[in-house]
Amino acid sequence: MLRISSSLHIPPIVAPVNFILSFLNPSSCKVSSFTRVALLNSTTLFPNSRNLQFPTFKRVSTMMGRLHSCSRVITASYSAGSSPGGSREILVQHLLVKEDDQKLLLDLQKRSAEGEDLSDLAVEYSMCPSKEDGGMLGWVRKGQMVPEFEEAAFSAPLNKVVKCKTKFGWHLLQVLSEREESVLEHIQPNEFHVRLQDPSFLEEAQLIDVREPEEVAQASLPGFQVLPLRQFGSWGPEITTKFDPQKDTYVLCHHGMRSLQVAKWLQTQGFRKVFNVAGGIHEYAVKVDPSIPTY
Repeated sequence: MLRISSSLHIPPIVAPVNFILSFLNPSSCKVSSFTRVALLNSTTLFPNSRNLQFPTFKRVSTMMGRLHSCSRVITASYSAGSSPGGSREILVQHLLVKEDDQKLLLDLQKRSAEGEDLSDLAVEYSMCPSKEDGGMLGWVRKGQMVPEFEEAAFSAPLNKVVKCKTKFGWHLLQVLSEREESVLEHIQPNEFHVRLQDPSFLEEAQLIDVREPEEVAQASLPGFQVLPLRQFGSWGPEITTKFDPQKDTYVLCHHGMRSLQVAKWLQTQGFRKVFNVAGGIHEYAVKVDPSIPTY
């Protein structure tokens, strides 16, 4: 599992995150320390999508962007390449009640059918920690959630509230939007070097260096905007306003590990195509440009 520097403070509030993780498919529950920090510290809940302007951390219209509230963890375990479920992602909110609380379930179904917002009902009645964000679970893809919930969510019509039962109890869920799955690729130093030689590349692509300022001072590549990972709390909440999620985005670090974590997070923020520079600037210096200092 990727690990972030031990010098980065990780808030102790991880119980809600762990609860949501247990709701996911066990095979997709690996979440890095960076993801946990992001989930607990971001301020924008949802990335922009073609069909929806996502709620912010206070729930209302963006959820997934906010990497970070228990709800965001669901999509934080994205891996490079295609998922086994295809190329569709859905934006989901839900509420959870006890299995034996049939009376409450029927009452909430009725109130929802009569027009009450599911997010408001989640805040008041849901057992899931995601209630703090109106039950928002974020953008999810097949293979990330327990089978019963996944089947119900991916077959549900947009905006219709449906119910399903899992080992956690009864859920009322609602799919708010859908989009094509984002792509994360690893690009080798040689290929990246070729692209850098194209004058139009720096105009069309977005380049992000997540190393610390003292590292960048030792070795750097042209065109990169420095967003130190340790300062994630300051730039994370504004990522979709400073960068265009529709543009190809390249992420660089020292050896390619921190950049991979950030690249995965960018996916959760709605970035459509993200490239992690494999091996980082170190491998670029060794294999492509020996004039760049190694450290």
